[in-house]
Amino acid sequence: MVQNPYTLMFGRLPGQVISRVQDTDQIISVFTDPVPSQQVYMLTGVRGSGKTVMLSEIIKRMKILENWIIVELNPGGDLLKNMLSKLCSIPELDHAFQLEGINLSFFGLGVDLQGKTAVKDEETALLKTLETVKKKGKRVLIAIDEAFSSPAMREFTYTFQILARHDLPVFLLMTGLYDNIDALQNADNLTFLYRAPKIVLSPLSIRRIASNYRDVFEVNDQTAHEMALLTRGYSFAFQVLGYFTWEHKGDYRKALGETRNYLFDYSYDKIWSELSPEDRRVSWGIASAGSERVAEIRKKLHMDTNHLNPYRKRLIRKGIVNGDVYGHMSFMLPFFEEYVLENYDGTDQA
Repeated sequence: MVQNPYTLMFGRLPGQVISRVQDTDQIISVFTDPVPSQQVYMLTGVRGSGKTVMLSEIIKRMKILENWIIVELNPGGDLLKNMLSKLCSIPELDHAFQLEGINLSFFGLGVDLQGKTAVKDEETALLKTLETVKKKGKRVLIAIDEAFSSPAMREFTYTFQILARHDLPVFLLMTGLYDNIDALQNADNLTFLYRAPKIVLSPLSIRRIASNYRDVFEVNDQTAHEMALLTRGYSFAFQVLGYFTWEHKGDYRKALGETRNYLFDYSYDKIWSELSPEDRRVSWGIASAGSERVAEIRKKLHMDTNHLNPYRKRLIRKGIVNGDVYGHMSFMLPFFEEYVLENYDGTDQA
C-alpha cells in the first residue's frame, strides 16, 4: 500500500512540500556569499505556517555544501555550552582544537591538554573554537527552531553579537512566533538583532497547491483549484486537507469535516489561547460582521478607528488577519470564522 504523502505532524518534513523557493534561495545565497551582507535571519509566522519545514529545508541544502558545519540548538537548553559540545563532537575539529592548544576541560568536553590553562568561560571558549574553525576555512550555521526570549537565549544572542563583531564565520537562523521574536528583538543590548532581516512567512501559492493536489490525486483543474482555495494558503491546512483526502481515496468533500476538526483541535485551540481578550473580541467582530469592510466591523464592535487599529495591526503581524486590501479585513486561516463563533462567548473582554 502506498504511504500517505501528507503529514499531520507539526515540523516534520512531509513527503509533499510547497517550497518557498525565493526566501530559501535568498537566505542561502546571502550566507554563502564570500562577503556576506547578513549573518542572521529570522523566520516568523502563525503556528502551522511552515517555519520549521522551511528551516529543515535550508539545513538539508546547506549540509551538503562544502566547508559548512550545521549546529542545531534547543532553545530551552544551555545554548552556549551545547554549541561548544556539538562543535567538539566533530572529530576533525576536536583534533584541530588540540593542535591549537585549546583546553576545554572545564566544560567536561574532553579537550584536555596537559600544561594548558583550561578555558573557564563560554564566551572565550567560543571565540577560541571559532577562530580555529575560521583557520580551517569553515563556516558554522546555528539553527534554532521556535526561539523565545529567555535569559539563556538573550545571553546566547549577545554572545553571538560579539562573535560576529570579531569577524568569525558564524551564522544564525531562527524561527519563532511573532510575539516571541518581537520580545527577543526588543531585549536590552540586542539592537543588532532588531536590525536583522525578518521574513514573515506569507500564505503558500494557491496555484502551486492546486498543482500539487492535481498531480497527487489525479483530479481535474477545477477540483484541484477548489481544494487549494479551501486551504487559503495555510501550510498546515494544505497538509491536513491532503492527508484526509488521501484517506478518503481522493474525495476531498468527505475529508472536510475531519480537516476542520483537526485544525480546530491541533492548531486553532493553541492560537486562540495565545490571543489577548481584546484580540479575541476583534476576531469575533470580523467573524460576525457579515462583511470584510473595516467600517462594518467597527460598527459591529462599537469601536472607532483609533481603538481598532492597534488590534488590527497585531492580528495582521501574527499572521491571523489579512489587511492587504485597503479598508478590508479577513481571516487568513481556513474555517477560522467558524472557530471564533463557536468559541467566543464575550466573557473574556478586557
